Amino acid sequence: MSRTVILHYHLFKNAGTSLDQILKRNFGDRWVTREFSMKTDDNTAQVAEWIRSEPQAVAFSTHTALGPIPEIEGVKVISVMLLRDPIARIRSAYRFERKQDADTWGAELAKTHDLEGYIRARLGRPDDRQCRNFQTHRLATLVPGDQPERQRALEGLKRLSVVGLVDDFDAAVTRLADAIRPDFPEFTWESVRANTTTRDKQPETDQDRVVDALLVGHNRDDFDVLRTVTEMAGEG
Repeated sequence: MSRTVILHYHLFKNAGTSLDQILKRNFGDRWVTREFSMKTDDNTAQVAEWIRSEPQAVAFSTHTALGPIPEIEGVKVISVMLLRDPIARIRSAYRFERKQDADTWGAELAKTHDLEGYIRARLGRPDDRQCRNFQTHRLATLVPGDQPERQRALEGLKRLSVVGLVDDFDAAVTRLADAIRPDFPEFTWESVRANTTTRDKQPETDQDRVVDALLVGHNRDDFDVLRTVTEMAGEG
Protein backbone atom coordinates (compact mmCIF):
# COMPACT_ATOMS: atom_id res chain seq x y z
CA MET A 1 0.00 0.00 0.00
CA SER A 2 1.41 3.41 -0.92
CA ARG A 3 1.76 6.14 1.67
CA THR A 4 1.37 9.88 1.12
CA VAL A 5 3.25 12.38 3.27
CA ILE A 6 3.60 16.17 3.30
CA LEU A 7 7.13 17.57 3.53
CA HIS A 8 7.13 21.21 4.57
CA TYR A 9 10.33 23.10 3.77
CA HIS A 10 9.89 25.65 6.57
CA LEU A 11 11.96 28.68 5.60
CA PHE A 12 12.73 31.11 8.42
CA LYS A 13 10.20 33.99 8.61
CA ASN A 14 8.17 32.77 5.63
CA ALA A 15 4.87 32.04 7.44
CA GLY A 16 5.94 28.46 8.07
CA THR A 17 4.69 28.50 11.65
CA SER A 18 1.23 29.46 10.40
CA LEU A 19 1.26 26.57 7.95
CA ASP A 20 2.49 24.21 10.67
CA GLN A 21 -0.44 25.23 12.87
CA ILE A 22 -2.85 24.19 10.12
CA LEU A 23 -1.04 20.89 9.68
CA LYS A 24 -1.02 20.21 13.42
CA ARG A 25 -4.74 20.95 13.71
CA ASN A 26 -5.45 18.41 10.99
CA PHE A 27 -2.98 15.68 11.87
CA GLY A 28 -2.29 16.09 15.60
CA ASP A 29 0.62 13.92 16.69
CA ARG A 30 1.02 12.76 13.09
CA TRP A 31 2.65 16.16 12.49
CA VAL A 32 6.35 15.92 13.36
CA THR A 33 9.36 18.19 13.14
CA ARG A 34 13.12 17.65 13.16
CA GLU A 35 16.27 19.57 12.26
CA PHE A 36 19.37 18.40 10.43
CA SER A 37 23.01 19.26 9.99
CA MET A 38 23.59 21.88 7.29
CA LYS A 39 27.32 21.31 6.92
CA THR A 40 26.72 20.33 3.29
CA ASP A 41 24.01 21.25 0.80
CA ASP A 42 22.60 17.71 0.77
CA ASN A 43 21.04 15.96 3.76
CA THR A 44 18.36 14.25 1.70
CA ALA A 45 19.34 10.79 2.93
CA GLN A 46 18.74 11.87 6.53
CA VAL A 47 15.36 13.40 5.65
CA ALA A 48 14.35 10.22 3.83
CA GLU A 49 15.36 8.09 6.81
CA TRP A 50 13.33 10.38 9.09
CA ILE A 51 10.23 9.82 6.97
CA ARG A 52 10.80 6.06 6.96
CA SER A 53 11.38 6.04 10.73
CA GLU A 54 8.01 7.72 11.46
CA PRO A 55 5.57 5.36 9.70
CA GLN A 56 2.51 6.82 11.42
CA ALA A 57 3.38 10.44 10.65
CA VAL A 58 1.74 12.35 7.81
CA ALA A 59 3.18 15.89 7.95
CA PHE A 60 6.91 16.53 8.29
CA SER A 61 8.24 20.03 8.91
CA THR A 62 11.87 21.11 8.98
CA HIS A 63 13.83 24.36 8.68
CA THR A 64 16.99 22.58 7.61
CA ALA A 65 16.28 20.11 4.78
CA LEU A 66 18.77 20.57 1.95
CA GLY A 67 19.21 18.64 -1.25
CA PRO A 68 16.87 16.91 -3.68
CA ILE A 69 13.35 16.07 -2.58
CA PRO A 70 13.49 12.54 -1.13
CA GLU A 71 12.42 9.66 -3.33
CA ILE A 72 11.24 6.77 -1.14
CA GLU A 73 9.84 3.51 -2.40
CA GLY A 74 6.16 3.22 -1.56
CA VAL A 75 5.93 6.84 -0.41
CA LYS A 76 4.43 9.77 -2.30
CA VAL A 77 6.06 12.99 -1.03
CA ILE A 78 4.02 16.16 -1.46
CA SER A 79 6.52 18.97 -0.92
CA VAL A 80 5.55 22.52 -0.01
CA MET A 81 7.51 25.75 0.36
CA LEU A 82 6.41 29.34 0.95
CA LEU A 83 8.42 32.25 -0.45
CA ARG A 84 8.45 35.96 0.38
CA ASP A 85 9.74 39.34 -0.70
CA PRO A 86 13.37 39.06 0.43
CA ILE A 87 13.60 42.52 1.97
CA ALA A 88 10.43 41.98 4.00
CA ARG A 89 11.75 38.59 5.09
CA ILE A 90 15.09 39.98 6.27
CA ARG A 91 13.46 42.86 8.14
CA SER A 92 11.12 40.37 9.82
CA ALA A 93 14.03 38.10 10.72
CA TYR A 94 15.85 41.02 12.33
CA ARG A 95 12.82 42.02 14.42
CA PHE A 96 12.29 38.41 15.46
CA GLU A 97 15.92 37.90 16.49
CA ARG A 98 15.94 41.16 18.48
CA LYS A 99 13.05 39.83 20.57
CA GLN A 100 14.15 36.21 20.66
CA ASP A 101 15.14 34.79 24.04
CA ALA A 102 18.19 33.00 22.68
CA ASP A 103 21.95 33.28 22.76
CA THR A 104 22.56 32.44 19.11
CA TRP A 105 24.98 34.56 17.12
CA GLY A 106 22.13 36.02 15.06
CA ALA A 107 20.05 36.92 18.10
CA GLU A 108 23.00 38.54 19.86
CA LEU A 109 23.89 40.45 16.70
CA ALA A 110 20.34 41.76 16.31
CA LYS A 111 20.21 42.88 19.94
CA THR A 112 23.45 44.83 19.70
CA HIS A 113 23.14 46.37 16.21
CA ASP A 114 20.68 48.42 14.26
CA LEU A 115 19.21 46.87 11.12
CA GLU A 116 21.95 48.20 8.83
CA GLY A 117 24.69 46.95 11.15
CA TYR A 118 23.01 43.55 11.41
CA ILE A 119 22.78 43.22 7.63
CA ARG A 120 26.33 44.37 6.97
CA ALA A 121 27.70 41.96 9.58
CA ARG A 122 25.84 39.05 8.03
CA LEU A 123 26.87 40.03 4.51
CA GLY A 124 30.46 40.14 5.73
CA ARG A 125 30.43 36.40 6.39
CA PRO A 126 30.90 34.59 3.06
CA ASP A 127 28.92 31.49 4.05
CA ASP A 128 26.05 33.37 5.74
CA ARG A 129 23.10 33.40 3.35
CA GLN A 130 20.53 34.98 5.67
CA CYS A 131 20.70 38.35 3.88
CA ARG A 132 22.02 37.21 0.50
CA ASN A 133 19.65 35.35 -1.86
CA PHE A 134 18.58 33.08 0.99
CA GLN A 135 15.58 31.60 -0.81
CA THR A 136 17.49 31.11 -4.07
CA HIS A 137 20.12 29.12 -2.23
CA ARG A 138 17.58 26.87 -0.54
CA LEU A 139 15.77 26.19 -3.79
CA ALA A 140 19.01 25.55 -5.66
CA THR A 141 19.95 22.70 -3.32
CA LEU A 142 16.95 20.80 -4.69
CA VAL A 143 18.82 20.58 -8.01
CA PRO A 144 22.50 19.74 -7.50
CA GLY A 145 24.85 20.44 -10.37
CA ASP A 146 27.26 22.87 -11.94
CA GLN A 147 24.66 25.26 -13.34
CA PRO A 148 24.43 28.76 -11.84
CA GLU A 149 22.55 28.90 -8.55
CA ARG A 150 19.76 31.06 -9.97
CA GLN A 151 19.14 28.58 -12.80
CA ARG A 152 19.01 25.64 -10.38
CA ALA A 153 16.65 27.57 -8.10
CA LEU A 154 14.20 28.21 -10.94
CA GLU A 155 14.32 24.51 -11.78
CA GLY A 156 13.80 23.72 -8.09
CA LEU A 157 10.51 25.61 -8.16
CA LYS A 158 9.22 23.12 -10.73
CA ARG A 159 10.19 20.14 -8.59
CA LEU A 160 8.15 21.21 -5.58
CA SER A 161 4.57 19.97 -5.40
CA VAL A 162 3.26 23.26 -4.00
CA VAL A 163 4.96 26.67 -4.05
CA GLY A 164 3.18 29.61 -2.48
CA LEU A 165 3.65 33.25 -1.57
CA VAL A 166 3.49 34.51 1.98
CA ASP A 167 1.55 37.53 0.69
CA ASP A 168 -1.05 35.15 -0.76
CA PHE A 169 -1.02 32.63 2.07
CA ASP A 170 -4.63 31.50 1.67
CA ALA A 171 -4.12 30.69 -2.00
CA ALA A 172 -1.02 28.65 -1.13
CA VAL A 173 -2.89 26.58 1.45
CA THR A 174 -5.75 26.12 -1.00
CA ARG A 175 -3.28 24.64 -3.50
CA LEU A 176 -1.88 22.35 -0.82
CA ALA A 177 -5.39 21.23 0.15
CA ASP A 178 -6.13 20.46 -3.50
CA ALA A 179 -2.89 18.48 -3.83
CA ILE A 180 -3.58 16.26 -0.83
CA ARG A 181 -7.37 15.97 -1.17
CA PRO A 182 -7.28 12.54 -2.88
CA ASP A 183 -5.48 11.13 0.17
CA PHE A 184 -6.79 13.43 2.91
CA PRO A 185 -10.32 14.51 1.90
CA GLU A 186 -11.14 15.68 5.43
CA PHE A 187 -8.33 18.26 5.48
CA THR A 188 -9.77 21.63 6.54
CA TRP A 189 -8.27 24.98 7.41
CA GLU A 190 -8.93 28.58 8.32
CA SER A 191 -6.54 31.41 7.66
CA VAL A 192 -4.07 31.83 10.54
CA ARG A 193 -0.95 33.88 11.13
CA ALA A 194 1.41 32.67 13.82
CA ASN A 195 4.87 33.81 14.97
CA THR A 196 4.56 37.09 13.10
CA THR A 197 6.50 40.24 13.88
CA THR A 198 5.04 43.41 12.47
CA ARG A 199 6.09 47.02 12.64
CA ASP A 200 3.91 50.07 12.74
CA LYS A 201 3.64 51.99 9.48
CA GLN A 202 6.11 54.84 9.71
CA PRO A 203 7.53 57.29 7.19
CA GLU A 204 10.52 55.94 5.29
CA THR A 205 13.82 57.18 6.69
CA ASP A 206 17.20 57.73 5.07
CA GLN A 207 18.39 54.52 6.75
CA ASP A 208 15.45 52.62 5.28
CA ARG A 209 16.50 53.75 1.83
CA VAL A 210 20.13 52.75 2.48
CA VAL A 211 19.08 49.34 3.79
CA ASP A 212 16.70 48.69 0.91
CA ALA A 213 19.33 49.65 -1.67
CA LEU A 214 21.88 47.39 0.05
CA LEU A 215 19.50 44.44 0.12
CA VAL A 216 18.27 44.86 -3.45
CA GLY A 217 21.85 44.54 -4.64
CA HIS A 218 22.40 41.30 -2.75
CA ASN A 219 19.03 39.69 -3.46
CA ARG A 220 18.49 40.10 -7.19
CA ASP A 221 18.14 36.35 -7.70
CA ASP A 222 15.55 36.14 -4.92
CA PHE A 223 13.53 38.84 -6.66
CA ASP A 224 13.74 36.90 -9.93
CA VAL A 225 12.52 33.78 -8.15
CA LEU A 226 9.67 35.73 -6.57
CA ARG A 227 8.59 37.11 -9.94
CA THR A 228 8.58 33.61 -11.37
CA VAL A 229 6.42 32.30 -8.51
CA THR A 230 4.01 35.21 -8.99
CA GLU A 231 3.73 34.38 -12.68
CA MET A 232 3.18 30.69 -11.87
CA ALA A 233 0.41 31.61 -9.43
CA GLY A 234 -1.23 33.81 -12.06
CA GLU A 235 -1.17 31.01 -14.59
CA GLY A 236 -2.66 28.63 -12.04
